[in-house]
Amino acid sequence: MNPRLVLTFLLASAFCFHAQAEAPAQSIASLLQPLVDHGALAGAVTLVANKDKVLSLEAVGYEDVAAKKPMEKNALFWIASMSKPMTTTAFMMLVDEGKVKLDDPVEKYLPEYKGVMVKGKKGDINEKPAHLLMVREVMSHTGGVVPRSPKEPQIDILSLQDNVKVYPTVGLHFQPGTDYEYSNGGINTAGRIIEVITGKPYEEFLDERLFKPLGMKDTTFWPGEEQVQRLAKSYKANAAKTAIEETTINQLTYPLTNRQRTPCPAGGLFSTAADVGVFCQMLLNGGQWNGKRYISEEALKQLSSKQTPESVKNSYGFGFAVNGTQFGHGGAYSTNMNIDPQHGLVTVFMVQNAGWLPEGKTAQGIFNKAANELFAK
Repeated sequence: MNPRLVLTFLLASAFCFHAQAEAPAQSIASLLQPLVDHGALAGAVTLVANKDKVLSLEAVGYEDVAAKKPMEKNALFWIASMSKPMTTTAFMMLVDEGKVKLDDPVEKYLPEYKGVMVKGKKGDINEKPAHLLMVREVMSHTGGVVPRSPKEPQIDILSLQDNVKVYPTVGLHFQPGTDYEYSNGGINTAGRIIEVITGKPYEEFLDERLFKPLGMKDTTFWPGEEQVQRLAKSYKANAAKTAIEETTINQLTYPLTNRQRTPCPAGGLFSTAADVGVFCQMLLNGGQWNGKRYISEEALKQLSSKQTPESVKNSYGFGFAVNGTQFGHGGAYSTNMNIDPQHGLVTVFMVQNAGWLPEGKTAQGIFNKAANELFAK
């Protein structure tokens, strides 16, 4: 047998295949440890899973560098834009139930979008849309909805209802369906449609239909006092690019426990590697988990396939970045999740980096390479 295959088999076999498994001598954590030792990475939690179980859950480095508080496997992270796939997955439940159609005009549910004009990114256009803005377009960043409103210095200040009222007044940046622009405003609009259809607060719908059934007990817009104690500190490269320094989550208002903060569908969630992992496992299993179906296979296909125009290089589904074989999403502070049906693998990378040192930028690549070499089918 090829010596490399023998080594890979031995390494993989050394893992105890459950979430509380002790990392083997040669582990993903050990590959990331040099970055911690060199001061390029504060700490990380990594998870690898297949359709049935967690194959690896490891922690490396520190939750708090100054206090030398070790990173724990259940550390909490702001997952930022990884909230988008959770919002759109919940939305597709309503599509499955026939309560909304992807080709419905947004104004059917949100009258504030009636009469919205295309005004361009510089406000130098004033024309009617060639067709009414559709639900599918706000889900895929192809509707021209502004990335964020001028009244939104942080993403958790205005109520979701008030925030969505602002977007149409700014106007669309381009003709719907003709281009791509990454838009928190579009995903927030989808979140508001959930509220209108269900008559429930957006966050309540996600909790009832997604988080609680999947056992995602640490996924929340408002971490409690105990969860805040597990929240990994945020770091960025210093001005000289010689070391990392502590920073805050500048897109949110403090205290994070304050439930008056708006739950932002596009980027407000906190979570753990284990919680994100089970969400991804459900998707890897075709939309079902532990005998319960969450979304149909057709809905999953829509979520995870390219919805952007062929003329646009960006490949995006509904709330997911897609490349034809894999789909996933990253977050503003460098978190990432990926679902790879071809190799039967889920990977979750949890850090809190607002800006990397050059050496630190290699961390996710090191993790991805190790996960594939050890566990891919």
